[in-house]
Amino acid sequence: MTYTIITCILFMAFVAWYSYRRTRNTISDSDGYFLAGRGLTGGFIAGSLVLTNLSAEQLVGLNGQSYNANMSNMAWEVTAGISVIILALVLLPRYIGGAFTTLPEFVNSRFDEGTRMMVTLLFMLGYTFVTIPSVLYSGAIAVLQLFDVPALLGMSLEQSMWIVIWVVGIIGAAYAIFGGLKAVAISDTLNGVGLLVIGLLIPLIGFHALGDGNMLAGMKTIATEEPEKLNAIGSSEDSVPFGTIFTGMIFANLFYWGTNQYVIQRTLGAKSLAEGQKGTLFTGFLKILVPFMMMIPGIIAYHLYGDGLETMDLAYPALISELLPPILSGFFLAVLLGAVFSSFNSLLNSAATMFVYDLYKVKIKKDASDREMIRVSKWFGTLLALVSFFIAPLLLRAPDGLWNIIREFTGFFNIPVIAIILVGIFSKYIPPIGAKIAIVVHVVLYYMLIWGFPMFFGFSFDISFIHIQGILFALAVLIMMISGFIRPLDAPHQFTHDPKVDMLPWKFAVPVTVLLMGAMVFCYILFSPIGLSYADGIVSGWFWPATIALMLLILLLWIISYRSWNGKYSTLLQEMHKEKKL
Repeated sequence: MTYTIITCILFMAFVAWYSYRRTRNTISDSDGYFLAGRGLTGGFIAGSLVLTNLSAEQLVGLNGQSYNANMSNMAWEVTAGISVIILALVLLPRYIGGAFTTLPEFVNSRFDEGTRMMVTLLFMLGYTFVTIPSVLYSGAIAVLQLFDVPALLGMSLEQSMWIVIWVVGIIGAAYAIFGGLKAVAISDTLNGVGLLVIGLLIPLIGFHALGDGNMLAGMKTIATEEPEKLNAIGSSEDSVPFGTIFTGMIFANLFYWGTNQYVIQRTLGAKSLAEGQKGTLFTGFLKILVPFMMMIPGIIAYHLYGDGLETMDLAYPALISELLPPILSGFFLAVLLGAVFSSFNSLLNSAATMFVYDLYKVKIKKDASDREMIRVSKWFGTLLALVSFFIAPLLLRAPDGLWNIIREFTGFFNIPVIAIILVGIFSKYIPPIGAKIAIVVHVVLYYMLIWGFPMFFGFSFDISFIHIQGILFALAVLIMMISGFIRPLDAPHQFTHDPKVDMLPWKFAVPVTVLLMGAMVFCYILFSPIGLSYADGIVSGWFWPATIALMLLILLLWIISYRSWNGKYSTLLQEMHKEKKL
């Protein structure tokens, strides 16, 4: 264990030292602190986005879901490609073109200050009581289970939980509070490379163990013995039925990747539109790897241990503790902590950014200087971190299956926000009152449909919470459309186009989206009853014809997009830039 701790500290120290060197004397103003000086390149954006997203929550939660059921939960990861495409091609030109710092600032430009305050409040409550504590908790529980911290310290599980949360939280907060977004992005990228390496290595080690030293035999085992575990086409009995991909999930993912402040803040700091598009689209390809990194190990654990584990969330920790070579344990611990740091410090940085830009500078001191905004941001980040340190350990008594619980609670704020943004972009006459009514109606109805009716009236709706989110999204849009019909704006709204960076789009943006969509479809072909989930062999006779047909379609669409669509897209953005409007 001493060796593990030493190697972990060495890697973490290297990340901290390199991040310090790259950020020294670069945060003298608000743009430098909150948006990395609007100088992030595609590689840093992609690395930071991926590590911000991939935390211990996924490592433990997704592997637990595949251990307990099948691959259907990969939908949350793989279909994120749709959302990053929309972010890259549709939303990012508007965000960067308007030189916005926060999502609520964008809302204010389209609706009004009151709507901005409501959206800011939704984010703050969601971050404070759901997202930040769950990130700290899931990270702490992973460290506790993987490295048996209670036995090492001679303490109870709850006492160890408090210690780990405070240690991890303090280190993670230091990046966000003292280094700003650039320090977060650089440390995320380094840790992201480590996570990618270790994440792909674990399944290989698992296959080696499952095949008694023969990796290919291990792969054949999971493909031929209980192959239904490899099925990603979820039924109505699964936590993610396949149909939910086209209802609530697409909007929940679009909120996360397209409008969630702690995600899009990296793209807002891009040095150009092209670099922002490179980073977001590359992120989509990295998300395709998630099922292999964070779900296949859960299935390997099922074949190694059967259903003998006490809870599903112990699948990945059991695999790591028994199979990971000691020489890699310190590196793995550092990468795991880096994933926790990334999500935690990104949330702190974004919450502090929204506080100073959307509350302090709007409601408290309109003429606040850059130095004062940075100082207030640091104090607020410190306070928020302390609050989360006390809330996170209380999740120890939460039910098993943390993954779905978190997804349910984020439904309070993700659906109304994405509905408001999309309606705001694609309509010109919807008034602010429509957005405000939609927010209030959603919060009340969502609580009643998920928890209120079962608790107070004894009945529930027997459909997935993801379908409910899709229904409420449609309702929010309908409310806003009705308000626009009853009391439309006197004049059509126009977005002000005032970019601070180059707005020329990436010349391969549209063709690369074709490749990304094809990779997503192939992932579903692979993990389906005609692919690896085929009951009478490794794959069915339809697998190769379907794969070849998909490749030919991708080739055709690539040629068309490169020769035609890409030029039209670039011309459209350049015309918008000339008109100074979006």
